[in-house]
Amino acid sequence: MAKITFAQKLRNLFSSAKIDGDFFEELTDLLVEGDVGAKLAFELTEELEDFCRKNKVFEQEKIIEELERMLCGFVNQADFDIDDSKTNVFMLLGVNGVGKTTTAAKLARYFKEGGKKVILAAADTFRAAAEEQLEMHGQKLGVRVVSHNHGTDPSAVVFDAAEAARASGGALVLADTAGRLHNKENLVRELQKIDRIACQKADEGCCRKILVIDGTTGQNAVRQAEVFNEAVGVDALVITKCDSTAKGGMVYAIGKELNIPVWFVCTGEKYSDLIPFDKIAYTREFLGR
Repeated sequence: MAKITFAQKLRNLFSSAKIDGDFFEELTDLLVEGDVGAKLAFELTEELEDFCRKNKVFEQEKIIEELERMLCGFVNQADFDIDDSKTNVFMLLGVNGVGKTTTAAKLARYFKEGGKKVILAAADTFRAAAEEQLEMHGQKLGVRVVSHNHGTDPSAVVFDAAEAARASGGALVLADTAGRLHNKENLVRELQKIDRIACQKADEGCCRKILVIDGTTGQNAVRQAEVFNEAVGVDALVITKCDSTAKGGMVYAIGKELNIPVWFVCTGEKYSDLIPFDKIAYTREFLGR
């Protein structure tokens, strides 16, 4: 028998349950299961129950509409004006395994197809074969890749990529960085050094830090966002692996706690499986609407 998805459980609750205290308790449990986090789930259902009682709302559709409105209020869409006549440096941050390198390639394809000049920077000089992986993507996409030897200073890679962008009259540099959270202190120092170089070399207002989050990670994603935000500041999120296994509720917790908007969502393995984040569409899918 096929496993019932989170969205199906929500649909089942809203279509069959009587709107009473048990309904809101079950809704709280489901929101926690959906990776919203216990604290935010309790706040949401308490506020929702209060809204329904004060406004005498008992219809399931109106209740789910209000829940959608509340969730949308916690998250925003990132929208960066990228002028490739300037030197733009976008650092891709994230722990190992979230799909940073593939996301860099997807973003390169997206902006290249949009008519932008793009350079990939292999600034993860510690993970085995990371540079080779990015080089392979660059060859497939017809995008230049700046890389150094394995184990060299990653900030030097970003420096050279930014220099290349400036020499070509401007471009968008997408820098793939390391994500070794097992030694947070070293990671933080490394990222802060890359960040200093990136911001020095980019034109004013053209340096961004993009955190890549695995959509199946759950509440661990909130802690990851806290660590990277404390280290260098995070301008936006890209959510990967947003297929049927991802619940995705952590974007609301991150939005509420850290006020970090979402830029893109990755929905599959292909380069084209990258879509700009739409908070209404995302929330409706989250709620199974």
